[in-house]
Amino acid sequence: MTKIGLFFGSDEGNTESIAHRVVSRLGDEVVDVHDIGDVTQLEFLPYDKLILGIPTWDFGQIQSDWEDFWDDLEAIDFSGKTVAFIGLGDQFGYGDFFLDAMGMLHDVVVKTADRVVGHWPTAGYEFDASKARVPGQALFVGLGIDEDQQPALSAERLNRWCRQIHDEFGLATPVVELDD
Repeated sequence: MTKIGLFFGSDEGNTESIAHRVVSRLGDEVVDVHDIGDVTQLEFLPYDKLILGIPTWDFGQIQSDWEDFWDDLEAIDFSGKTVAFIGLGDQFGYGDFFLDAMGMLHDVVVKTADRVVGHWPTAGYEFDASKARVPGQALFVGLGIDEDQQPALSAERLNRWCRQIHDEFGLATPVVELDD
């Protein structure tokens, strides 16, 4: 079985927590988790399927470990890979920049990735602007999570998105739905 590589960056622990909550739904026999602050480009090579998790900081900034890895990221060839994204942000405190880091990460990866999956509806969020919106559609390029303003919605969003990813990645193992 081909495993999924889940790479995340997290300063305060929310994105790391979300990464592990994805693993608890898809299974640790299916997903390998990597902190982007501890990897090199080589860790991406064995995976045909990737999930990339990134929070947006302040006024549309990328998380510090992703920022440190950015030049390496731009050098990775994502050919032959299917990629999904998870973005964290604060839609009320930073509604002009909601999930911008996920959009910026997507824009780098999509240049060479074979396929991007996991698009997520913008309905249910209140924001003014986002670089993570799919142009002309009411979708984000990946799952949007707001642990600051809507933490009570995260479990159901994760359940639905993991079912979606399960199908889009063509996984055979069952998805576990949780109320965490």
